[in-house]
Amino acid sequence: MPQFDVFRSPGRRESIPYVVSIQATRLERAASRLVLPLVERAAFPGEEHWLTPLVMVEGRQLVANPFDIATIPLARLGAPVASLADEESSARLLRAIDEFISRA
Repeated sequence: MPQFDVFRSPGRRESIPYVVSIQATRLERAASRLVLPLVERAAFPGEEHWLTPLVMVEGRQLVANPFDIATIPLARLGAPVASLADEESSARLLRAIDEFISRA
């Protein structure tokens, strides 16, 4: 399963309709995936910030929320519906994740 594949959320679909896999592709044997929730822009408090980058999936404006990183069993994810592996989207996601876990 490639890094940055997007899946329909197995949980709260109204406010968090999708999750994006941020787990390295080479760790595909794991039974779960590390995911970042993609929250509906209207449901996300606060202003646009590089720590919570905006992304587009199926025509919907979403906020990638590193504050709620989680693992989800692979069996619950289903088939990917999109990918955020393009250079711009993946760079914005990685910047947010890197800052979130940095030692600074």
